[in-house]
Amino acid sequence: MNNNTQSHIKPQNEHRFADLGIQENILSVLNQLNFKIPTPIQHKAIPVAIEGKDIVGIAQTGTGKSLAFGIPLIQRLMQMPQNKGLIILPTRELAAQINETLQKIGRGFGLKTAVLIGGASMYQQVSQLRQNPHIIIGTPGRINDHIKQKTLNLGTVSILVLDEADCMFDMGFAPQIKQILLSVPKNRQTMLFSATMPDSIIKIATQHMKLPVRVEIARQGTANEKVDHESFFVKKDYKVRLLEKLLAEYKGSVLVFCRTKFGAKKICQNLYNKGFTAAEIHSNRSLAQRRQALDGFKSGRHRILVATDIASRGIDVKGIELVVNFDLPESPGDYVHRIGRTGRAGMTGKAISLVTPEQKSKVREIERLIRSTIPISQLPELPHNEFTATTPQQQAVYQRNTGPNNQHQNRYQKNQRPYSHRPPFKKHFSH
Repeated sequence: MNNNTQSHIKPQNEHRFADLGIQENILSVLNQLNFKIPTPIQHKAIPVAIEGKDIVGIAQTGTGKSLAFGIPLIQRLMQMPQNKGLIILPTRELAAQINETLQKIGRGFGLKTAVLIGGASMYQQVSQLRQNPHIIIGTPGRINDHIKQKTLNLGTVSILVLDEADCMFDMGFAPQIKQILLSVPKNRQTMLFSATMPDSIIKIATQHMKLPVRVEIARQGTANEKVDHESFFVKKDYKVRLLEKLLAEYKGSVLVFCRTKFGAKKICQNLYNKGFTAAEIHSNRSLAQRRQALDGFKSGRHRILVATDIASRGIDVKGIELVVNFDLPESPGDYVHRIGRTGRAGMTGKAISLVTPEQKSKVREIERLIRSTIPISQLPELPHNEFTATTPQQQAVYQRNTGPNNQHQNRYQKNQRPYSHRPPFKKHFSH
């Protein structure tokens, strides 16, 4: 790998998108969208990517990676309209977020995309692919499904992006990614972005990339400097009471992380019964339910979002005041991903972890990774009334308000049009 590491560059006022080799028509769109000053990862990655070089980008979530690869991807494909781009990422939510970002930039130029994710209609996805999209965005499992069914041919892919690569390996997608790498042409540009650099990522860079330039805006594992950390040592039975206390203290939007989908569901129901506006997002929820929960959290209809690590990828919501680790993450790297959901876009944030006495070693592992001590606060006086057990009647009310038949979700589904019904774009992109 290229040893010319570009590290920890702080944004400076003189950095402008116009200085990065971006063509005028894209600069005009960026200006209309009020993107004025590039983030450090954008400032370092965009010029290298526009030149067609392979990149390994080490960056936290919330640092502007989407545009760091999205702008060069669109610009280079406009110059090579017969070729395609492929973006592989870990979750459905992140796929939807990236697609939205790319469409903001490329819609006016006739950009066509296809989103291939589990939980969505294969028929609609095949319809998108038949329209010959310029960029394919998908999760490893569903991309492989289409390869096996011969509904997807990657023979014209000239630019490959692997986003949140460390997360994909943590989720067990290594075999699927390997299969995809065997299906794309060897003569291509590859951009890989990751918050950490485990051996599995180094192996990909060594075996499947051509002298990649390493762009590192912060040492791998570095936590967001804009986030204030705090922890409480608390017995498991008192966690819910402490959470209630914190939610009464912090009045803004709150993201609560749980280790299991069953725990997330239970906590969300209890919060709902306590009068909090809360929604849940985990792998037991349908794609429509997950979209509804995320849209409700973004709009402020739900002040609290309870999530698992897997489902949290792609939660890009501005102004989250507090992240609560109700359960500590399985791996220290996930701690960095979790707290990266607050303190975004230059704002400050807060991260509070609820730690049981037997988890001291886990805290030390996290501290070693982020090279910082997480302060321990004294346990406050907790409410006497614990969360009440959820009765069948309360469960029924909760399901009516958050389940698939509620009015918000029905409205969401009615407003969705399949890609085949969207107007065609025939401007700058052509086949």
